[in-house]
Amino acid sequence: MSKPRELSPVLERFLRYVQVDTQSREDVEAVPSTPGQLALAKLLAGELRTMGVPRVELDEHGYVMAAIPSNLPPGHPAAGRVPKVGLIAHLDTSAAAPGAHVQPQLLTYAGGDLRLPRDPSVVLRVKENPALKGLKGRRIVTADGTTLLGADDKAGVAVIMALAEELLAPGAPLHGEVRIAFTPDEEVGRGTSHFDLARFDADLAYTLDGDGCGELNAETFSADSATVTVHGRATHPGMAKGVMVNALRVLADVIVRLPMDLAPETTSGLEPFIHPHGAQGEEAKATLRLLFRDFRTAGLVEQRRRLEKILAEVRRRHPGARLELQVSESYRNMREGLEKEPRVTAALEEATRRAGVEPSWVPIRGGTDGSRLTAMGLPTPNMFAGGYNFHGLTEWLSVDALEASLRAARQLLPVWVELSDPSRAPATAAGASGAASPRRRAAAPRRRSPRSPASPSRRSSRPAARARRT
Repeated sequence: MSKPRELSPVLERFLRYVQVDTQSREDVEAVPSTPGQLALAKLLAGELRTMGVPRVELDEHGYVMAAIPSNLPPGHPAAGRVPKVGLIAHLDTSAAAPGAHVQPQLLTYAGGDLRLPRDPSVVLRVKENPALKGLKGRRIVTADGTTLLGADDKAGVAVIMALAEELLAPGAPLHGEVRIAFTPDEEVGRGTSHFDLARFDADLAYTLDGDGCGELNAETFSADSATVTVHGRATHPGMAKGVMVNALRVLADVIVRLPMDLAPETTSGLEPFIHPHGAQGEEAKATLRLLFRDFRTAGLVEQRRRLEKILAEVRRRHPGARLELQVSESYRNMREGLEKEPRVTAALEEATRRAGVEPSWVPIRGGTDGSRLTAMGLPTPNMFAGGYNFHGLTEWLSVDALEASLRAARQLLPVWVELSDPSRAPATAAGASGAASPRRRAAAPRRRSPRSPASPSRRSSRPAARARRT
């Protein structure tokens, strides 16, 4: 790892924060679901107080909220007009790969495929990571091959913390009131379950939970979760003929009937999917957990009907079993809500350009806390933080992209001052007009699924989406 004197403040923070184990757990109802999240929350709250942030709150659920006052001088034309801007990142990391004892590896990328040091069978391949092609001679961070890295979302946490320190130092850019929030359990869908909008007190917000350099997100999946429960009948297997109803076999019949042309492994871009992601049980009772995902909220109804048809078929095949279906709302596509507040995306695109980065609007094949917050009335698009390959052993971070994220977040604040200044707003709005309705540029080409393409009107109006968390 490079010597500490070579580390920028944001990189130093990132390398420290990823070493705190904050994996969340779906099977724990408490929020936060793991003690490591609360440990990181306490660390961040303490660091914010040490910086001199005047209002820092940490609640029993692990939410950290802080407020930085405006530094606009008296008499400034935008004084009292600038909306309160929120910056949000999540504390937890995914449980999809080991997350304890993360050992970040900071290195200068020499080009080509990269074998990770603790497990050489784990290879960061250029073919799977085209962003590496432009980073030869630049610094990247990986894990050691035995854990995920945690850039999702420790990169966003580090950017916000580094920016907060800058805003309290002499020479800070002019800004209105800034709100900060760090949330628990985003990865298990509960990041906003105890989010107090009134206490946060922002007019708009941005999650720093995105991927590579310049990627901005104003559109996500709409999502529901489903649970199929099969009630069978257990008896001694030696005397089971005509008596036993094996719930596991019934559940297997459900799984094999799920359409493979609507699976995550066969879809990309804007195509929907139904994803069985967890099962457990025994002869008497078995359960299956599924994800419904579609960029059209109406498509979730279609997916539910398709699953209900499968269950009806399985009931006929296994008349002695009882099958139950429960469906719950997870989140909705943020696009509709954000289109009602065009300046929120306009400011983000303008800030990204001022940071020296070409913005690219990419729909997310997943969701963020911003999906729910936008539905709750707080418009919250997502911006990049520099990480790639989230949720796996080959997760990595571009140091250049991390630092570009900090520059873009820093630029957001004076952009909002200008947008709120009656003497400057028209010129600034003209400069950012392209973002009022985000121009969603196509992501890198992706493998097409074997199923029939969507209607031309739907496909032609949107680029391929970036594969992300569910």
